[in-house]
Amino acid sequence: QVQLVESGGGLMQPGGSLRLSCAASGSDFSIYTMAWYRQAPGKQRDMVATITSGGRTNYADFVKGRFTISRDNVKNTVYLQMNSLKPEDTAVYYCNRLINQFTWGQGTQVTVSS
Repeated sequence: QVQLVESGGGLMQPGGSLRLSCAASGSDFSIYTMAWYRQAPGKQRDMVATITSGGRTNYADFVKGRFTISRDNVKNTVYLQMNSLKPEDTAVYYCNRLINQFTWGQGTQVTVSS
């Protein structure tokens, strides 16, 4: 079973940047389409960005142009570079496979506030 460990969250002022990391165990990481998700208090979990095994990316409209997803298949890690952060980006961020998801990790809290 793949384990996912997210890190890199924190408190940031509006307009700031953060880089999230997601380390995955297991040997088949490179073949998975991976995604970042987020869940704000009282709201459903939303998909933020996806990246295929070949590096093709897709973004939710609410982060397009501000966030960048990338991956390092040698390190079994997926990244989310978040720029121009807004208060509405405040949420717990998770990574997982896009389909047939693994057990969810604990996520990493991102809080955007002045």
